[in-house]
Amino acid sequence: MTVSGDNSETIGIAPTEMIFEPILEHGVFRFDCSVEHRKAAFPSVSFKNIKDREVPVVSHNVPAYTPTCVCLEEKQVVTFEFSPGTSFYGTGEVGGELERTGKRVFTWNTDAWGYGPGTTPLYQSHPWVLVVLPTGETLGVLADTTKKCEIDLRKEGIIGITAPTSYPIITFGPFSSPTAVLESLSHAIGTVFMPPKWALGYHQCRFSYMSEKRVAEIAQTFRDKKIPADVIWMDIDYMDGFRCFTFDKERFPDPSALANYLHNNGFKAVWMLDPGIKKEEGYSVYDSGSKDDVWIKQADGKPFIGEVWPGPCVFPDYTNSKTRSWWAIIVKDFISNGVDGIWNDMNEPAVFNTVTKTMPENNIHCGDDELGGVQNHSHYHNVYGTLMARSTYEGIERADKNKRPFVLTRAGFIGSQRYAATWTGDNLSTWEHLHMSISMVLQLGLSGQPLSGPDIGGFGGNATPRLFGRWMGVGAMFPFCRGHSEVATDDHEPWSFGEECEEVCRAALKRRYQLLPHFYTLFYIAHTTGAPVAAPIFFADPKDSRLRTVENAFLLGPLLIYASTLNNQGSHEFHHILPKGTWLRFDFEDSHPDLPTLYLRGGSIISVAPPHLHVGEFTMSDDLTLLVSLDENGKAEGLLFEDDGDGYGYTEGRFLITNYIAEKHSSIVTVKVSISDGDWQRPKRRVHVQLLLGGGAMLDAWGMDGETIQIMMPSESEVSELITTSNERFKLHMENTKLIPEKEMLPGQKELSRLPVELNSGNWKLNIIPWIGGRILSMSHVPSGVQWLHSRIDINGYEEYSSTEYRSSGCTEEYNIIETDVEHAREEESLILEGDVGGGLVLQRKITIPNDNPNILRIASIIEARSIGAGSGGFSRLACLRVHPTFTIFHPTKTFVSFSSIDGTNHEVWPDSGEKLYEGNNLPHGEWMLVDKSLNLRLVNRFDVSQVVKCIVNWDCGTVNMELWSEDRPVSKELPLEIEHEYEVTSFP
Repeated sequence: MTVSGDNSETIGIAPTEMIFEPILEHGVFRFDCSVEHRKAAFPSVSFKNIKDREVPVVSHNVPAYTPTCVCLEEKQVVTFEFSPGTSFYGTGEVGGELERTGKRVFTWNTDAWGYGPGTTPLYQSHPWVLVVLPTGETLGVLADTTKKCEIDLRKEGIIGITAPTSYPIITFGPFSSPTAVLESLSHAIGTVFMPPKWALGYHQCRFSYMSEKRVAEIAQTFRDKKIPADVIWMDIDYMDGFRCFTFDKERFPDPSALANYLHNNGFKAVWMLDPGIKKEEGYSVYDSGSKDDVWIKQADGKPFIGEVWPGPCVFPDYTNSKTRSWWAIIVKDFISNGVDGIWNDMNEPAVFNTVTKTMPENNIHCGDDELGGVQNHSHYHNVYGTLMARSTYEGIERADKNKRPFVLTRAGFIGSQRYAATWTGDNLSTWEHLHMSISMVLQLGLSGQPLSGPDIGGFGGNATPRLFGRWMGVGAMFPFCRGHSEVATDDHEPWSFGEECEEVCRAALKRRYQLLPHFYTLFYIAHTTGAPVAAPIFFADPKDSRLRTVENAFLLGPLLIYASTLNNQGSHEFHHILPKGTWLRFDFEDSHPDLPTLYLRGGSIISVAPPHLHVGEFTMSDDLTLLVSLDENGKAEGLLFEDDGDGYGYTEGRFLITNYIAEKHSSIVTVKVSISDGDWQRPKRRVHVQLLLGGGAMLDAWGMDGETIQIMMPSESEVSELITTSNERFKLHMENTKLIPEKEMLPGQKELSRLPVELNSGNWKLNIIPWIGGRILSMSHVPSGVQWLHSRIDINGYEEYSSTEYRSSGCTEEYNIIETDVEHAREEESLILEGDVGGGLVLQRKITIPNDNPNILRIASIIEARSIGAGSGGFSRLACLRVHPTFTIFHPTKTFVSFSSIDGTNHEVWPDSGEKLYEGNNLPHGEWMLVDKSLNLRLVNRFDVSQVVKCIVNWDCGTVNMELWSEDRPVSKELPLEIEHEYEVTSFP
């Protein structure tokens, strides 16, 4: 099988300015390294219309910023330079801070359970940077390549992009605002699909609801408790042996009957489909796919077989139109079971039992010519999930032309919003992940994907009542609103955490449903213009540098959401940085310290509905509330979009768009319709105008929609008194309303939502959780921006054991902090922990960052005897100090362990070697290192060879263990076991 190649020559040259041509529309430019590189570039998969990237337009403008490029070793390195004070955003699905200066991101879709703020890559790839200049003008930079890409933002004002040759750079702007850039981007990559209105309600999910009986119980409980919800999700366990498009005959014997039950109770049902198809003759999907030759091939031309949930699986080649049509036909038939939406998971694609977590890069795809033709997996890996979502979307579309498809995808590429919503993957039940979820949703929106949200409450681990309630308060304001939790965790439904949490969740979701007309209007605007739905608050004033790093607030159009993401702080207990202009606080008589604070920008009108339990209860004749916030000129305006909530009638005029305006003349405020559009007649309904005054105070009036409604304004002193009274009432209410109480932990129960201890000094930042084995949860090297170690809460990370058995005592016990010098200016920053590991033994660990050598992270551990019985002769049981760090592998094909052994032999241990043991003269001679050739970095681990008798390298799925073992012997007070070692990051070579 011949692979289409890149015909450009890679020649080492000094950086030169890239050549450019205007494309698409005003302000958009394409840059290439040379004419030859332009000809050699692969077709665009991100552009909605591929020809838009290839055809220049007539323009006399020149770009404001021209990048340079250099081609070295088959890599194309592109550099942009901007002035100091420039801020970077975007880069798609990324953890960590909102503002991306100082970060480096890699695009290579990866299954990343329990990711941390520094984990890269994650599940999606968006080689895109939003550049906000000091003036507030904004520019967008797109590296239009599907291949593995590095986006380096570590130097202020500098963007570095590195990927295999040849690829073009597309710039959008500079324009006057970030919204204008995103709208221009959407003209290239397309806008978000118009979601059915039910998809904007609350979604309840779990891995897994194990039977149709349990699904019905969940649905009925929502209705009995009057908690709004629209969708229940079926994870992978509904299937027969994890075979896609099948149903377990005992637990889900009649999916159509279940669907009817849910539909009759106002619920929709979304079901999971993975790409891995069980390799099993007699299984109809496998048989038909084999007959039609739709599977991804190995380099030898045989179908690739990889291990996933069902066992050995084959994988559809969605890069080929024949395969996409085959998949769509099966999806169409699947929909006939009453399926309302489909959830595409594991589509990075994830593969079990392999270090790379995915299939080999030399697998072969028979791609359509318009996508790039026959290529290796390395070319199509990042777009595999998007093309699966596209195939699924088209299958749902075939099933019923009068309904809008709804697809949720885990993996994606820039442009995937045309077919699917997304979520932020397998997050954790921690306050850090709650805080991070806001920035992650905003970054996706800034990268062209407005329909996203996190697993509310966290997927991995057990949320506490306060954490869950707080997360629901914020999550109810996200564009996509779904609660989801992992197998073997506690129940995570809104009623699972006690009455106080349940009440907050009910209020949060009631808010969302009252604001659904506003959400739906925002999505219509996003679908038609490319504007974001949720945006950072600096969108209100891009010139204001104070707003650029605010991470606990966001905008929904003119609606400002301010949330607390700190455990012991309510939303009213910290200073809210507001953009300039008028911002008036309001609520729905539901203020609570665990709910976000709401503001409406002066000059705005938003529409609010009565509370309902599901979208199906809404009618056009319902009372409509208009929240009005006048600007300094006494004016306001707002838009309301209404249609059937599903189908495509809105494309043919069957809708109603209303522009409401308000204006103050003298002491009269007049509210009326200024412009209407669409074929629908205005319904006969009452309109309730609520005129915000500030501090939660408001005036109201009633009238009929379409008629002029007037409000008589009180005198200035009376308005001031109303505001003062309202503020005092609010303050008293919040003081008397307590935060959701935290539950008491039962003995032996492991809580994930407690705050880790942070050791942040020199070049290192560590998070340690003393209550579970003193585990080092994350280990980040600040100058390089690399998080070398990030783990699950209850396993992996940096662990230590007290005997030779895997996960023996030491890794799960609760440790006490004996001493901490992390807040004082001393010779070193240190933390000392110890835990009782049984048998009279204590495992103590001292973590140190020397101030005179900040690049060193030193760990000294000891197992010592504290209370050995007299009959034992002063000696303990057999003990072995086993240091077990689990390091993250970012680039599996470019990463290895290197060392020289005591006998002088040089070793390179690569991921395909599995587990290797070194002892005696083969032991590393006091130093070994984890080398990442893509990062040009190595993590050096030095140790005392007199304390270590054995070293083990164990490669696993996306990780590597580099273990240090002491001797195995009894311990006395005089003869403890010790291992002192240190880590340092250096450049390679």
